[in-house]
Amino acid sequence: MIKQESNKNFRFIPYRKHDIVEMCLQDNKLSSQEKEFRDLYYMLGSIFHFEFHQVIEALKDSYAPVDPDSDTRPYNNAPLDNRSFVELLGGLLEKANYERVTEADLNQALNEASLFKIRLHVDFEDFSEVLLFCRGESIKQETISGFMGLFSKTIEFTNYERVVVYIRFKETYEQSTGRLSSKPGSTLLKLFQNVPKADLEMLFPNTCVRMRTIDKLLIGIPALVSGGIILTTKLSASLILLGSLFGFWLGLSSQPVELNKTALMALLAGLGALGGYLWKQFNNFKNRKLRFMQELTQNLYFKNLDNNAGVFHRLANDAEEEENKEAILAYYFLLISDHPLSKKSLDQKIEHWFSSKWECEIDFEIDDALEKLIALELIESANGKLTAISIESAIKKLDYRWDNYFVPPET
Repeated sequence: MIKQESNKNFRFIPYRKHDIVEMCLQDNKLSSQEKEFRDLYYMLGSIFHFEFHQVIEALKDSYAPVDPDSDTRPYNNAPLDNRSFVELLGGLLEKANYERVTEADLNQALNEASLFKIRLHVDFEDFSEVLLFCRGESIKQETISGFMGLFSKTIEFTNYERVVVYIRFKETYEQSTGRLSSKPGSTLLKLFQNVPKADLEMLFPNTCVRMRTIDKLLIGIPALVSGGIILTTKLSASLILLGSLFGFWLGLSSQPVELNKTALMALLAGLGALGGYLWKQFNNFKNRKLRFMQELTQNLYFKNLDNNAGVFHRLANDAEEEENKEAILAYYFLLISDHPLSKKSLDQKIEHWFSSKWECEIDFEIDDALEKLIALELIESANGKLTAISIESAIKKLDYRWDNYFVPPET
């Protein structure tokens, strides 16, 4: 059972853009202009969709040389974009309101106790570049069972709703290690959901499962007990016989040892019992490690959302949603205001609206929202105060902008 206790403020707006429009109209402050407001939202969405299509194309071009899933032939004479894929990806993640997981955050996560009953290890020497981004950080609680299900306890942990992992392997990466199938210099791009901060290491491709101390004890103690029983019951006669043989062969005893049929059968039975015991202990260790691997695989199966090129297609959709939501919210609150607002007042109004009416604490991206609206000429600024143009005028400006996207340049 997972119960969300509290959230720190983050930039991500946890509602769909369509829902944001309906939430605004629920205020009944545009009762006579609901259709026009929805038309404005639709046109604004079309503008952003077209512009993000160009972002996706740039990402596809820059990612093509390192795409591990590519099924097309390379064309070396194609013009290159001077911007690197990492630079373009970082800009897209910023627009989608993702936060960078710093090296300090990652080291803290690696040192924290895992939420799952496994111990993981990552060898960072395999990578030349590692980037992690998260969105939607929250504090959660989970009730987990204790020793053999005899008791339970509630633990509190930091959870990331979304995590993006970008990894580039070293050019000198030794593929012969057998741990990975990735080629030297290749890249991996993955998107995960609902990842506890303490378990970030399970997202890396070279994660190794290791035994915890309690797991070693659960295998070692029964092994010692059963080994002692076998030693004192089934192996005692064989050990006495072997001791006598070695003593006679080494000259420590002058008493010859008779190897009759009965003695040989006892010796073989003892060796068989010893071999069976060792094989059983090996299987216990192997099966327990397989259970750990299965638990890790099951967790990743349900947490993995997308891979490689599919990741930035999904991120572009998320970024487009965020741009729409930010722009429509800033425009709406300026539109319904009976007087011009400062940037700070507008930011506070939007954050208070989410907090008081929808019980949602966010850190609204006011600068990003205003930058978009100014570029689209949907708001006006005078003496540090902002006002929104009418819905009718806004629709005309967006319509003119859309038509001119496809006007050929004059010669």
